[in-house]
This record gives sequence, C-alpha cells and structure tokens, in this order.
Amino acid sequence: MNLRRLFSIVIKELRQLRRDRLTFAMIVGIPTMQLLVFGYAINMDIRHLDAAVLDQAQTWQSRELVATLGQTGVMDFKYRLHAPQEVDVLLREGRISAALVIPPDFERRVIEQDRAALQIVVDGSDQIVQQAARQLAALPLASLLNPALGVQVNNVEIVNFYNPERRAPINTVPGLIGVILTMTMVLFTAMAIVRERERGNLEFLIATPVSPAELTLGKVLPFIGIGLLQVTVVLTLGVLIFKVPINGSLLDVYGAALAFIIASLSLGVFLSTLAKTQFQAMQLAMFTFLPQILLSGFMFPFAGMPWPAQWLAEIFPMTHFIRLIRGIMLRAATLRDLWHELAALAAFCVVVLTIAILRTRKRLD
Repeated sequence: MNLRRLFSIVIKELRQLRRDRLTFAMIVGIPTMQLLVFGYAINMDIRHLDAAVLDQAQTWQSRELVATLGQTGVMDFKYRLHAPQEVDVLLREGRISAALVIPPDFERRVIEQDRAALQIVVDGSDQIVQQAARQLAALPLASLLNPALGVQVNNVEIVNFYNPERRAPINTVPGLIGVILTMTMVLFTAMAIVRERERGNLEFLIATPVSPAELTLGKVLPFIGIGLLQVTVVLTLGVLIFKVPINGSLLDVYGAALAFIIASLSLGVFLSTLAKTQFQAMQLAMFTFLPQILLSGFMFPFAGMPWPAQWLAEIFPMTHFIRLIRGIMLRAATLRDLWHELAALAAFCVVVLTIAILRTRKRLD
C-alpha cells in the first residue's frame, strides 16, 4: 500500500466534504442536537404540570395544603374551580393535566382517616402524567404541612380519567399515528421532488406553463391520499388488535390527521428546496425527525422540559398533532375544543409552504 496515494485520497475526500456544506452541517449538527436534546431538554422529572384546584372545604388547613403542594413545583395551579364539572371541561380541552379536588369534609376525613382525604384527578391519556400523580400521592404530605398544624393527610386517591385500566397502547397508539406520518410524509415528499431534479424530469416540467405553486401543490396532493390511507390502517389495527377506543368523532380524527399531513408535506417540500440529492433530502428529513419525536411529548414529559425546549417544540407540527389526536380519541374532545392546536398547524402550513413555493424556481439551479 502506497501511503502517499492513500493520503492523497483522504485529502481529496476531506476537501469534497468541506465543499458539501449541507453534509458537513449534518455531521456537526446531528451529534450537537442529540447532545443538547438528551442532555438538556429530556428530563424525566415531572415539573410544572398545568393543574387546577377545586377546594370545596375552604378552610385554612385546605388552603395550607394547596399552598404546600404548589411549592413542590410538580403542579402549577393555574385555575381555581368552583364546581366538579369544570374539571371535566378543562381536562377535555387539554388546558390542564391534573386537578386537585379537596372535598367539603376534608377536615373530618383527615381526623377520622376512614376515606381518602383528597383526590388527584389526572388525564389518563398521558401515562407520564399518571406517573407524576402517583409520585405526588406518595409524598409524605404530613411532613409537607406545617408540623404545628398537627394533622396527618393519608389515602390520597388518584382518579384516572380516560384510561382507568392504565393500558399503555391507549397512550402510545394515537401518538404512533403522528410518528408514522412524520417519518413517511416528510421523507417521501422531500425525496420525490429531489428525484425529479436528479433524473432531469424537472427540466420538462419547467418547460411547461406550470407555475411554481402548481408544481409544488401537484407534487404534494397525491401524498395526502397516501397519508389518509396510513391513518386508516393504523386506526383499524389499533382498534382491532390493541382495543384503543375512539371516543371522539371519527370525522374530527381525520380532520386533525389531514391538517397534520399537509403540515408534514409542507415541511417535506421545504426540505426539497434545500437538498440537491436524494441523500441530502434523506439527511435533512432525519435531522427533523429527532427533535420532533423527542420534544413532542410522545416519549418524554413535555412539562419536564425547560422553557427553551418547550418553545422549540411548539414550532413542530407533531407536538400539536399529538395533543389533537389524544384529545379527540381518548378525551372525546372536538376540533372546536382544541382549536388553538389546529390553528398552530394551519399557521405552520401557511408559513412553510409559502417559503417552499417562493424557493421553487422555474429554472434549474
């Protein structure tokens, strides 16, 4: 082996890599992003869950308990409720993940200790919230209270809404719809458009009177049908095999899926305007998969992330789709209840697709 020739080949590869700025960015960007996401954003400790409190006792002891639990940082009591029905509404609309319910006879229950002194109502469609509630219920509440009060709080009851059996598929299957659509729609669209450019077919399209908007939309529309077919397959298998309920309207499920498919396709079209080869398109698609899946709340607790990671997650369409599909399928929410998540998806589509269309030139680069 001639070391000089070998060294020349190594230098040539490094120079070629340096000229390929996108691949070089992927080499540096992917490990950097993984380090930041896993080391900084992923936190299994649940903190600052959006919560409500229904204090029907209204005694100084119950207020002391609420204040003490609030200081733990596990729950942020953003709502003060006056009727049990308000708990149902807030949970269904996804505005809270848990609620602390203190019954009118709180003091008597504390003294007699014959029944649960209080309830923690949790959104069972999210297993991570269930885990947080169990951890909170296991806290030594007696020591949390002022010892001078001289009371003991035992038997905290956890009321699990929407998933009383605590079955994991009920939580994961709706989220898997988002993961599958993300991995297929973004990748298929990005590679399909770049493939046309690589094979030279784009020249023929450019020679036609087709506008950039018509060309972009024409490439996107067929994948909408493919995406809806995938949703149907996952829903069918989820219901038949894993017994996952669809408590909300099936029309709302497909409406949410359609909005998410369009958002994913928009992202795929945008990535295709950045990539020059199918390999680059695949790299870019993979670059977006990781933060979407990790930060969306599908695998790790959204509430446990620091606020910069939460802000970043709010940009991604999968974060909003996970909330939509779990809300509709498990909590029987409607698109009207979750209109803010639908509006976020619509805004993402408009912004990204507009940028993609503007970048699509009727000429070869």
